[in-house]
Amino acid sequence: MKITSKTRLCALIGDPVEHSMSPPMHNAAYAELGLDFVYVSFRVIKERLAEAVAGLRALNVRGFNVTMPHRVIIIPMLDALDPLARQIGAVNTVVNDNGVLTGYNTDGLGVLKALQEKGVEPKGKKVVVIGAGGASRAISHVLARQGARLTITNRREELDWAENIAASIKKDLEAEVDVMELGHTQLEKALSGADILVQATSVGMHPGADISLVPAELLKSDLAVFDVIYSPLKTKLLREAEAAGCRTISGVEMLVWQGVLCFEKWTGRTPSYQTMRREALKMLQKE
Repeated sequence: MKITSKTRLCALIGDPVEHSMSPPMHNAAYAELGLDFVYVSFRVIKERLAEAVAGLRALNVRGFNVTMPHRVIIIPMLDALDPLARQIGAVNTVVNDNGVLTGYNTDGLGVLKALQEKGVEPKGKKVVVIGAGGASRAISHVLARQGARLTITNRREELDWAENIAASIKKDLEAEVDVMELGHTQLEKALSGADILVQATSVGMHPGADISLVPAELLKSDLAVFDVIYSPLKTKLLREAEAAGCRTISGVEMLVWQGVLCFEKWTGRTPSYQTMRREALKMLQKE
């Protein structure tokens, strides 16, 4: 692709960003659609975030993704927030409309798309979410909006994190959310009759790929299992779920779908999911 003075810029800001799959994913999709856009990543330390946002605004960058550790602290630096991003309290996508910066969160929506594309519809289903960090918060809000019946589990020391998510959902949606300590007995109870399990922690990620928070004997064939982790593509949880006959969905699907959603916001065009996924898998195979 030839870059000219008319080329529109999109970006990723965070710390670190070196291993991000977003640049190859987006640039391949731009090329396929013949769009005069380019996507790059910038390492931005927390202390320079306000300056970076002001610079992106001044340069009229069309949009940018926001990753750790900036997803919450960037909010006061923006002009507007999408209602879902406001409820979640975190932003991963910013759209720049002639200097007006609007924040969105496409993470939870990415999980919803990934589930639906695998034939798993959350409405009316019993969903168990493990973890109560940023990913869990985004996913829980979106699934609750879809009409899922949620149980959020987290370790005892940080059970208040899960209670905060539940309270937030109850306030915004008037939906009841159960909160449970993460343990074998509690998980067994939560998974009894559950339709969907969402693993929303970093447990099972390289280099700790031989760890799972869910005992294999609790996995039943009528359960759909989603793991936010994409490195490795098949975590121990997903391998054991597959062996139990469960429908399994890797975190790479969430990664790609959230990319598709922000691509649409910046360009007004829908990219090929398969093209973006192929680029993500290429990078994962190099690791």
